[in-house]
Amino acid sequence: MTELPLELIELEEKNFHLLLEGKLGDGEKIYWIVDTGASKTVFDTNLEKHYELVKTGKNEEFQSAGIGAGMVETQVGCIKKLKFGKLKLKDLRVALIDLSHVNSIYRKYSNLHVAGLLGSDILNDYGCQIDFQTRKITFHKKR
Repeated sequence: MTELPLELIELEEKNFHLLLEGKLGDGEKIYWIVDTGASKTVFDTNLEKHYELVKTGKNEEFQSAGIGAGMVETQVGCIKKLKFGKLKLKDLRVALIDLSHVNSIYRKYSNLHVAGLLGSDILNDYGCQIDFQTRKITFHKKR
């Protein structure tokens, strides 16, 4: 079990995001939006030194859609090493999307750079529990 602190960012009045700090294989600190509504974990295409593109078969394509938007152009990537506290993830397959628009919003309200969205694929795999009162997330053993 791994319990980690979450940061609650208020982007506008009563408009919140939960952020989780992580580290890439080279030790670079990055932030992830914890997004229970995202079916897949998403990583920013602008951070190309931290992922490798993955060729996918026709049945394996990742597609992404946002609320109020159509389909978003998506590629599949693999992050070799990622850490959340003591939890180490290897060869994590992610949907790759340009998150420039997300980071332009964040620059208005904080100095944090968002590298990705931690989606329900990971949250489900680790039986994550999110506690808003203590602002913590708990990862259990991978199912």
